Amino acid sequence: MPQAPTPETHRGELTVRVIAMPSDTNANGDIFGGWVLSQMDAAGGIRGVEQAQGRVVTLKVDTLTFHRPVKVGDVLCVYTDIESIGRTSMKIHIEAWARRFLTAEREKVTDATFTFVAVDEDGRPRVIPREA
Repeated sequence: MPQAPTPETHRGELTVRVIAMPSDTNANGDIFGGWVLSQMDAAGGIRGVEQAQGRVVTLKVDTLTFHRPVKVGDVLCVYTDIESIGRTSMKIHIEAWARRFLTAEREKVTDATFTFVAVDEDGRPRVIPREA
């Protein structure tokens, strides 16, 4: 007998969790994609700072894909997974999932790969320390 498909699971560690509010909606009543993107950028920055042991800046975002809308009352959970670390930059895969309002239902709403650069106090690239 065939088994039911298993739900997709998130990739990485939970870095940001925030509720979607009415002030974050577009004219259609969905949460602005830019708001979701900003939460992802914040989560990547948090993870990047931890890894780089200092300030990081966003260099680029690759292939951001919106899969599902986020609605008012949904809890947006943002997960981060470091894909690679170079001399001064790192790539972090970031997924945003919505826990739907008043339910246990979870859906991946978007994902992308962000590149962050470690910078010094003057904003110049600096070497990312290697863990011992």
